[in-house]
Amino acid sequence: MTEPYVLILYYSRGGTTASMAAELARGVEQAGLSARLRTVPPVSPDSEASLPPVPDSGAPYCTPDDLRHCAGLLLGSPTRFGNMAAPLRYFLDQTSDMWLDGSLTGKPAAVFTSTGSLHGGQESTLISMMLPLLHHGMLIAGIPYSEAALMHTTTGGTPYGASHWSGSKAGGLSEDETSLCRALGQRVGNLARQLGQEQGNQNG
Repeated sequence: MTEPYVLILYYSRGGTTASMAAELARGVEQAGLSARLRTVPPVSPDSEASLPPVPDSGAPYCTPDDLRHCAGLLLGSPTRFGNMAAPLRYFLDQTSDMWLDGSLTGKPAAVFTSTGSLHGGQESTLISMMLPLLHHGMLIAGIPYSEAALMHTTTGGTPYGASHWSGSKAGGLSEDETSLCRALGQRVGNLARQLGQEQGNQNG
């Protein structure tokens, strides 16, 4: 039997969303679950595939089974005009079979994003990513205000999910952004573990 894991599925071009995914993974592992990092390929303008099946670096590409068998999901994307990036949307558009058989129903999920400007559509992007997850019957988790960093952050961080604001400055995640990423990862990890135990008890 496969060890339960939380799937951290994201698309990243500049590396910032990938950095967030790594911090979320640390939070998942603090909850005692494995984190499985996966990405998606860019959408090709060509009519035929133009990319190798395995990326040259970074996380492997996500397979349908990676998503189908996860105990929980963290979904991340940079914002594109207030919405998730096309490659991630394209991947989710191919999951109607999981919607039909309820593979993801009752599993916890959360979302994360990054933007180049302070009001660059973080909240609308996070909410847009929740919509297909709600259709799949997943249980959406946000970040509660009991996380102190949510009250005083001057960079990223929302109750709808983890976020990063890169602005014009170079550098990685701020201390608050890192803290909130780890808190969200730990929250989804804890929920996945608790829900899995409850299901096991019911089946037993």
